Amino acid sequence: MQHQHESTKSNHSTLIHKTLGALLLCVPLFFAPTIQATTMMAPDERVQIEPEYAPSVDLVLALDISGSMSGLINSAKQRLWDVVNELGQAQPTPKLRVAIITFGYPAYGAQTGYVRINQALTSDLDAINKTLFSFQTGGGDEYVARAIHTALTDLDWSHAPNTSKVLFVAGNESAAQDPQFSLDTVAAQAQEQGLVVNAIYCGNAQAGDASSWASIAQLGGGMYAAINQQAGAVAVVSTPMDKEIALLNQKLNGTYVAYGARGKTASANQQAQDQNTLGMSESALVSRTVTKASKLYRNQSWDLVDALESGAELEDMAIEDLPKPMQALSLTEQREYLAGKSQERAELKKEITRLGAARQDYIRTQAPAADSDGLDAALKAGLQKAVEANGLKLGSSAN
Repeated sequence: MQHQHESTKSNHSTLIHKTLGALLLCVPLFFAPTIQATTMMAPDERVQIEPEYAPSVDLVLALDISGSMSGLINSAKQRLWDVVNELGQAQPTPKLRVAIITFGYPAYGAQTGYVRINQALTSDLDAINKTLFSFQTGGGDEYVARAIHTALTDLDWSHAPNTSKVLFVAGNESAAQDPQFSLDTVAAQAQEQGLVVNAIYCGNAQAGDASSWASIAQLGGGMYAAINQQAGAVAVVSTPMDKEIALLNQKLNGTYVAYGARGKTASANQQAQDQNTLGMSESALVSRTVTKASKLYRNQSWDLVDALESGAELEDMAIEDLPKPMQALSLTEQREYLAGKSQERAELKKEITRLGAARQDYIRTQAPAADSDGLDAALKAGLQKAVEANGLKLGSSAN
């Protein structure tokens, strides 16, 4: 693997080695304890370093995907980005990771309690969207307690200070069906681990099964909501800003410069998730675009612009990991090219954010009751309560 700076370095290596040797001999011995060794890190490792005081949110969605829950899944596909945008507007902006667990699908098998972790905790929001669009529904046993237990024991929850750990579990039958785990037990374990458990019952609040879901929230220190699972898929509000934001999204994608082993695949997935979201509605794509303009949408593992802005060094990268058009450029030309992409992206993000704020103002004034009983309203309310302890305020409440 050839690094870009090797040829320049070789011309002066002997002189540098001799000079450094002489200088080191001149360092007084009592300075030795202050000399620290440094380790070269790959870009993916380097950019994961976060200040200890930075707020973070680990958000887990546990969704019932038994045969009657297609409306819930469609609501999640439609409104995911609206919910993420609440966090994107928080002050200060947190580091966000999301995971998805599903339950009630017979193909998962009885040995797992019909529960599966479909996506582990990740900051890759495109991966989350891809997971949501991969679901199939089918009839099966719905073991809510098993889903909560799986989240507690099998996910890599953050241990960093100022982390809000939030679980939403949603379904439409009794939450007390699990023959192996009781709701009381798993809720107590969640409290011990600092995890807030919110319960969303997809049905009439007066139904007999609703009480078991209310118990989850009470025991888990979270919020309870009874929602219309179809609301998110039908309560779509179009605004005068949507067309322009959608056009800006295409330009924004043009500022990404894929590199490394997963660059091509990840770039293609970014485009694919735009199309998946647009398939739900233009409004959903617009909400996704607003997220892409926020600090929550970070792709340093495959995009050179994000990687360099996160601390990676261009000269440390192997030539073969760069896109072919950049390989023929000098290091100075490469930097100029990426600086141009970075500036263009910053300008696009600023305009998208401005239009996104105007869009939200329009929705608040023109359709204030839209989806008030839907999934995203329940998620926003539960999130706000869960993150308050770490000093975060969501969306418009942050202003």
